[in-house]
Amino acid sequence: MTRPEPRACIVGWPAKHSRSPLIHGYWLKTLGLPGSYGVEEVAPGDMVGFLRTLQARGYVGCNVTVPHKETAYRTVEVLTDRARALQAVNTVWIERGVLHGDNTDIVGFLASLDAGAPGWDRKAAHAVVLGAGGASRAIVAGLLDRGVELVTVVNRTRDRAEALAESFGRRVQAVGWESVGQLLPPADLLVNTTSLGMKGQPPLDIDLDGLKESAVVTDIVYVPLETALLAQARSRGHQVVDGLGMLLHQAAAGFEHWFGRRPEVTPELRQVIVDDLARAPG
Repeated sequence: MTRPEPRACIVGWPAKHSRSPLIHGYWLKTLGLPGSYGVEEVAPGDMVGFLRTLQARGYVGCNVTVPHKETAYRTVEVLTDRARALQAVNTVWIERGVLHGDNTDIVGFLASLDAGAPGWDRKAAHAVVLGAGGASRAIVAGLLDRGVELVTVVNRTRDRAEALAESFGRRVQAVGWESVGQLLPPADLLVNTTSLGMKGQPPLDIDLDGLKESAVVTDIVYVPLETALLAQARSRGHQVVDGLGMLLHQAAAGFEHWFGRRPEVTPELRQVIVDDLARAPG
């Protein structure tokens, strides 16, 4: 009896816009592996049931995107240390019938920065992070792991920023949005983790005057690929890193769990996604 081909998917609400099927499909094809990767749009109230029947649905695992990462954290049976620390899961796989969960956003963000701005961590004593959501928590954790001495979290709702900062300790501080201008001169790295500037969202209203030329600017938004923030930074001579790298690098660990090979993030894969974004940027 032949063994069925492994199947994985992206789970979100909505999820049809996701480029994950294109990424994993590219790797399956270039590596010559059997398997498939699809899309499942699951309403918030149905997510727990979906995960508990994942194997019965014929899947070996899944990626989890908004708004389900915290639900996945509460549902899977075995968590990695990273997922436990972040209280969010974006990668699920099954071992001996048991649901396992990880959070690869940290790995994806750091790998993207390493590729786009090599050596950034040797000069990043102070990082300013815009936003205090789930992505921000992963990014702050990654920056601290890399030895950044001080991370300042900026959020319009200051209470949320303070709650995030308190969970990390003295190397993380919280301020309100009105303080951005004062934070830029000493910053070595500026990270936008909000959805501001994304297609269909309000613009990110920030003036980079005062940011030193050696500072690196990165945005986790990848639609559009060059946000207004990155365009402004590039025009001022800053090194910039777009959000596509994080998406590509965070995907590799899940692929290895599901299909048995560790794929590479190559310029060719990046171009495939860039071309797709150009055709259908929504």
